[in-house]
Amino acid sequence: MISYEPFYKTLKEKNISTYKLINKYGVSRSLLDRLKHNKPISTQTLDDLCSYLDCKVEDILLYIKE
Repeated sequence: MISYEPFYKTLKEKNISTYKLINKYGVSRSLLDRLKHNKPISTQTLDDLCSYLDCKVEDILLYIKE
């Protein structure tokens, strides 16, 4: 299972709100909902988030073996 828990930790550490992601970077509310509910996202979206947050993939997602 993929968990996006690190994404929220990274947002907090970088002092970036979801409001800023939506209004400054154009991140959709539906994407934030997908992340909140650990639903799949594309690698392009993952790349975009890493760029916006200036972080690594592991700062956004975590693989949990079921």
